[in-house]
Parts: sequence; C-alpha cells; structure tokens
Amino acid sequence: MRDRQQWEQGPNGLSLLPWLLMGLGALSHLLGGEAPNPWIGGLGLLTFNTLYIAVVFRACHPLSRETPTTWGLLGALGALTFTLAIGYGREWLLLFPLLGLAVGAVVRHGRLLPWISPPLVVAVGVVTFWRDGWDSIGIVYGTFMSVMVTAAILALDETVRQLRATREELATAAVEKERLRFSRDLHDLLGHTLSVIVVKSEAVRRLAPRDLDAALAQVADIESVGRQALTEVREAVTGYREGSLATELDRARDALSSAGIEPVVRRSGPLLEPRTEALLGWVVRESATNAVRHSGASRCVIALDGTADRVRLTVTDDGRGQSAEATAGSGLRGLRERLAAAGGTLDSGPAPRGGFRVTAELPVEAPGPHEGEPTT
Repeated sequence: MRDRQQWEQGPNGLSLLPWLLMGLGALSHLLGGEAPNPWIGGLGLLTFNTLYIAVVFRACHPLSRETPTTWGLLGALGALTFTLAIGYGREWLLLFPLLGLAVGAVVRHGRLLPWISPPLVVAVGVVTFWRDGWDSIGIVYGTFMSVMVTAAILALDETVRQLRATREELATAAVEKERLRFSRDLHDLLGHTLSVIVVKSEAVRRLAPRDLDAALAQVADIESVGRQALTEVREAVTGYREGSLATELDRARDALSSAGIEPVVRRSGPLLEPRTEALLGWVVRESATNAVRHSGASRCVIALDGTADRVRLTVTDDGRGQSAEATAGSGLRGLRERLAAAGGTLDSGPAPRGGFRVTAELPVEAPGPHEGEPTT
C-alpha cells in the first residue's frame, strides 16, 4: 500500500540527488589545490548543490513547479553554473549536465522545452569549447540528453498518473451511476408493488367476513403481485430489466380498480421502440402508484397519443391535486431526469379542472440509452 501511494504521488527530488556525484570532480579539483581562489570555488560549489537540491525538490511538487520562486532558483543555478564553468573549466564543466537535469525537471512540457533547451545547449557548447576544446564534446551531448531525457521521463510519469486518476474517476462515476439506477428501480418497483399489496390487503379485510371466495381471490392476487415483484427486483439487480408499456397499463388498471378508482385508458399513436415504451411504462407505474397512495381520487385517465415524431402520455386524476404533488415528488424527479436523458420532458402539477396531472413527452425514436436504464 505504501509503495502504491508513493507511485501515485510520483517521483520526488530524492531520485535526482545521486547525480550530484558528478560534482566530485570539481571537489577533487579544489582539494587537490589546483583551483585558484579555492575558498570562492568551495563556496560556489556549496551554493550550487544547495540550489540544485532546492530546484529538483520544488520541480517534483506540482504546486511549486512553475512558481516564480522555482524559476528564480533555476535562473540563479544557471548563472552560477556558467560562472563556475567559465572561471575554473576542466572538471567544473561536469556541472552542466546537472544543470540540464534541473532544467528538464522544471521545463518538462512541450510548449517551453523547444525555447529553452536549444539555447542552453548552444551556450554550454560555446563555454565548453572555449575552456576545453573538442575533447569535451561529450559534456555538450550529456547536457542535451540530461534535459531531454529527464523532461521526457518525468512528463511521461505525470501523464500516466493523470490517466490512472482519470480512470479511477470514471470507474467511481460508473459505480455511482449504477447505484443511482438501482435505487431508482427499487423505488419505482417496490413503491408500486407495496401500494398494490396494501390496497388488496385492505380489500381482503373488508371482504373476508361476508364473501370468502372474493377475499381468497384478492389473496391470490397478492401472491401473484409478490412473485412478480420478486422477479422484477432480481432483474433490476442484474441490470436487465426492460419494462413493457402494455403490462404496466394492465397493472395500473388493476391497482386503480382495487383502490376504488375508476381507470380509463386511451391509447393511440405510432408504434414505439422498446426504450421509449420502457420509459413510458415507468411513468404509468409511478403515476398510478401516486394516485392510489395520495390522490383520494375516484377516477384516473391514462391517455397515450402522439405524432410521427413525438409521443405524449398524460395521467390525470380528479383527486386532491396540490397535496399529491407535495407528497409524490421524489419518484417524479427521478423520472424527469430519465426522460431528459432520452430527449424528453416530464411535467407534473394540479390539473386545470382540479386533481393532479402528469404529462410525459418523448421522441418516438429515442436517441440512445436513457440514464438509469441498462442496455441489453
């Protein structure tokens, strides 16, 4: 786990510190008494190491990499490197590849690298040839490779980490979407089914003392509804539930009739795709459930019509109207989101002549899978 966390955070400045061993040649030149003004050279070497460490550590931190402070430290490191190389030459020229590492760590993106790397390499070549001739051509090449390889490796590492973070975000979003789909399905399925069971159980209680056969028929209906609900919950869990509008209309008739509400169903218009039928089936189910539970209505009209391009479903009852809107909001909000994802709309509120009305419109041919519904 610790190794994974370190990988996700990316490389730090410690990975670039071992390259400071390239400065041992300059230190040896000082300790051997071959360098003029050794105290100045020693102070310069100490300052170089300090600046190098500061730059590489700041370059490996995303928040401080491109700040003015980091650029100022890098500029000071470059000026000091050229000063020491010009003043001492020889082994001190090996500080140039270290400067290249620092530059590559800070300037690792394509938009700045072409503007900084070539001038730096040319300047290093001029100083190197002036101080040590063609024998130090390897230092120029090493400086160029230090800049380019460091920039490429660190940029690639950063890109890989960003892609991995994006993949994890997409996976999290997919899980949240599936969780939302399941919660909506469960709400719609169990809300309707439990309402039907409650209504039929009340009918059994009323009929049992005077008509045992009718009461037993209602009990059989309760068993059938329970079995169907169990099947639908299993389908919702596996993600392969696809509703049927005709089936939902039949269930709505039965639920409304059991609750003492007269159902009126009018259907016309073009043939619908399965996705569109499934969405409208959810609207019928939710609207009928709300009418049974909240409306106190005596009549409920379900009308389906449309044109060649769009289909409209209207569910209107003659119940309490505003109170139904206040108590039945969560399921309708979920349906509104589903229809919007499929290019449709859903409006709900008091009907002009009293009661409550739900109006859903959808394109006859849905543009794609709607949100919250699985693709089979």
